[in-house]
Amino acid sequence: MLHYLSTRGGTAANTRIRSAEAILRGLAPDGGLFMPERIPALTRDDLKKLCGQTYPERASFLLSRFLDDYPVSELEAYARDAYGEDRFPGGAAPLHNLDGRRSVLELWHGPTCAFKDMALQMMPKLLSGSLRLTGEARTAVILVATSGDTGKAALEGFRDVPQVRILVFYPEDGVSRMQKLQMATQEGGNVGVLAISGNFDDAQTGVKSIFSDPGTADALERAGCFFSSANSINWGRLAPQIVYYVSAYCDLVTKGSIRLGDEIVFSVPTGNFGNIFAGYLAKRMGVPIRRFLCASNRNHILTDFLKTGVYDRNRPFHTTMSPSMDILISSNLERLLYTVTGSGLTSGWMTQLKENGVYRVPDAVRSSIRESFLGYYCDEAQTISAIRNTYEQFGYLIDPHTAVAVHAANRYREETGDPVPTVILSTASPYKFAGAVLSALSGSVPEDEFEALSALSHMTGTEIPAQLASLREKPVRFRTVLSPDEMTGATLSFVKTLCPSLS
Repeated sequence: MLHYLSTRGGTAANTRIRSAEAILRGLAPDGGLFMPERIPALTRDDLKKLCGQTYPERASFLLSRFLDDYPVSELEAYARDAYGEDRFPGGAAPLHNLDGRRSVLELWHGPTCAFKDMALQMMPKLLSGSLRLTGEARTAVILVATSGDTGKAALEGFRDVPQVRILVFYPEDGVSRMQKLQMATQEGGNVGVLAISGNFDDAQTGVKSIFSDPGTADALERAGCFFSSANSINWGRLAPQIVYYVSAYCDLVTKGSIRLGDEIVFSVPTGNFGNIFAGYLAKRMGVPIRRFLCASNRNHILTDFLKTGVYDRNRPFHTTMSPSMDILISSNLERLLYTVTGSGLTSGWMTQLKENGVYRVPDAVRSSIRESFLGYYCDEAQTISAIRNTYEQFGYLIDPHTAVAVHAANRYREETGDPVPTVILSTASPYKFAGAVLSALSGSVPEDEFEALSALSHMTGTEIPAQLASLREKPVRFRTVLSPDEMTGATLSFVKTLCPSLS
């Protein structure tokens, strides 16, 4: 049986818990993140078997290795529902071939047109299952800090799920117009959305502070509620992301692009480090992955860390055309440090980060990490160039986040000459960032977001996703903007709607 530990050590009473409890809690009591005590291994025969399976079958098999307190039949039913044709028309994670040696893994064919759907169509089912498995009678209050895509995907995934309420915080000026509209028009009787006058790091710090505040936790307890999270700090969000790395490898084998056992490279647009860390777990399981290209935008804190071993958030914060990567606190890097060094050193570095905004890892640790990760970044002009060049060369449309990963893949090939097949993760539909994409291709952008959608479709002959086109007719429900120091009070007000007598 597989148990979970805190990345920061924790106390004896909280050292080892089962996966259902880890998913319910979201964050460990000591502020750390939950990790399995060991990484399950995949054999060559396992990979060969997975090559012949559908995406839902792959998902249920892989998740059963990490979530062994869930009945396998239950995971199979969850996966069929989460990744079925009605939610992911044409398939959950298709590969698009660019030039024979480079492929794009399209992760945005779900309900909200972003890769977060790959986890957040599954996670609500895992959370509901964990409520049953643990006998939890209280209502789960999901708190989410988002830089754009997580918020909408979480809202949609948890919409009207019994025994769950969800409250999302996003930076008012740190998301695209389409992302903001998606959240502001969200339907469902158990949802709340609030903008903050700050950046994503302010929202994320605020959520972590609420989680760790005993007074707020006591207030929730009186209301018959408890906190959990849908950010990638929650293991139930991260685990489903492992699947598409394994699936992409299997699809390359099935297509004849590689032979079973051949190595590949992944280029991943990276902000909070959750997406790329899920890939690293696939590598640790035994998938033949040579390395990961950690692709950052102008906020290149991870690039600097991989090169120097110094993580320093004391730097200017830049708002870019790839807003989901506008992050200076990459929470899931903690999981990588824990995997490489253990909880003792990791806990110390996280304390330094909180108190001073900076920490340095020894050269030996940095060298160990660089065996699997190389960091690249591009500025706004290079992002625009990647969008334009990809369309002109291949007739293929990409969003600004995918463009950052394309740039990193190009740089890697130029610098190393490595001929190993590269898979570029495409994390959002270009139509979620229609204005930025249209500007890169034509230099002209209409003021109205829906006019931008139409103009991009007309120019490229591609179809506007129905999920985005339909937003024009939906009423705006959520307009409130507050300061970061008002987040706790707003959260308690949200909980009071569940329990009006709460003082």
